[in-house]
Amino acid sequence: MKSTDTTVNVADKFLLTFTEASRYFGIGENKLRSMASLEQNPDWLLHNGSRQLIKRVRLEQILMAAETI
Repeated sequence: MKSTDTTVNVADKFLLTFTEASRYFGIGENKLRSMASLEQNPDWLLHNGSRQLIKRVRLEQILMAAETI
């Protein structure tokens, strides 16, 4: 029997939900949502209809360069 497990490791995903990003980066969901709402068209956020997804690699780059959030 062939396994059909399609689970993808969060570190391998291109786009993350706010919940996944919160766990991955160790930043609270509310803080991530606040960061998204404070910026005018953040380039680390993708809108899919009414759903917002986080571009993991781009947010990693921003956080690596940041001293405070």
